[in-house]
Amino acid sequence: MLLSGTVVVDAETVVEGGAVVVDGDRIEAVGSASDLGERYPDHESREYDIIAPGLVGGHVHSVQSLGRGIADDTDLLEWLTDHVLPMEATLDTEGMELAAEVGYLEAIESGTTTVIDHLSVHHADRAFEAAADLGIRARMGKVLMDRDAPAGLRESADGALAESERLIERYHDTCGGRIQYAVTPRFAISCTEACLRGARELADAHEGVRLHTHASENRSEVERIEGETGMRNVEWLHEVGLTGEDVVLAHCVWTDGREREILAETGTHVTHCPSANMKLASGVAPVADYLDRGINVALGNDGPPCNNTLDPFTEMRQASLLGKVDALDPTTLPARTVFAMATANGAKAAGFERVGRLREGWRADVIGLRTDRMRAVPIHDVYSHLVFSAHGDDVAFTMVDGDVLYEDGDHVGVDAAAVRERARGYELDGAVGE
Repeated sequence: MLLSGTVVVDAETVVEGGAVVVDGDRIEAVGSASDLGERYPDHESREYDIIAPGLVGGHVHSVQSLGRGIADDTDLLEWLTDHVLPMEATLDTEGMELAAEVGYLEAIESGTTTVIDHLSVHHADRAFEAAADLGIRARMGKVLMDRDAPAGLRESADGALAESERLIERYHDTCGGRIQYAVTPRFAISCTEACLRGARELADAHEGVRLHTHASENRSEVERIEGETGMRNVEWLHEVGLTGEDVVLAHCVWTDGREREILAETGTHVTHCPSANMKLASGVAPVADYLDRGINVALGNDGPPCNNTLDPFTEMRQASLLGKVDALDPTTLPARTVFAMATANGAKAAGFERVGRLREGWRADVIGLRTDRMRAVPIHDVYSHLVFSAHGDDVAFTMVDGDVLYEDGDHVGVDAAAVRERARGYELDGAVGE
């Protein structure tokens, strides 16, 4: 297939009048449309205004999709304990599968081709099956919670780790490498030391398995961990083995200088979730400082109950604007930097090689955008447009591993209308708070 338009190769390179040639699951060539059209005259053609790498959701909760809007105007711990965890506890196998389908279809139609997905305690198989069937690229894992959790979600550490190992053996590195596993403790508050250390041991026992958890999202969370352990949150996670180049920590809003040194020294990845941090009034993550220290920072939407959208373009805009107003410096987090966070940085955090850029020999994860809205006129700088003006509904084409998943408003091979109808009718069994 030959995809032509203004080609955004990565955060540094744009090819005006460009094209991307896809052969199988790989990018065959990137260059000018005229040259590639002559070299590949028999390739099926698609033309869009902008061709870009698929975006990466560096921290999402697909399975919270059925709880969109149930917990507005609350802070993190109330949001979690009074609303979201009870909602997750009510999800049966049908609900888990449906929630994952809603989340992945929303991501795909908004231009997200890869997610690092924090599932729930039970029925994780259904989310893995949904990701496999729908074609999204995912690093995902079952949640571990062996303390301070509702009865319906609390497990023993041994039981939770054993179930995680079963899922690793069943799903890790499947679908041609498109599905990868992450051992996923919820956060330090809901996991004993034995569980956290066991998570590290489990990841180390399986090649390519990563770790994904929340850290230092809220001041109350940080204070509680410090009261229990005598250490700040990232220091505690470092103590139990949850830092390193195979670890993704979501949020990291409240960190001190020593914690930032640990993140930098260990190569730990951070995912910034600006909309969720604003909505829950958690604070502003020190993203510019992280980047200055050489810490890899990805970008994520978090979950539909605290965002309430999985639109990655909204998240890029929020990240840049929030960074600028926090620093009182308009040069902070420019568009190109944020675009890198949403593409190459996210792919690095997720542990997927040759993803996040449009380069010869790389995975064919490609999106096409229309610019036929008034907010797209004129476009003086394509990065400015993508970060500050574009929306997820500008995406007209989404491809993962060379497979077309979404085209001109339709999910290929999926009855999206039926999924929406089922989601509207699913009962959460009283989980919605007052």
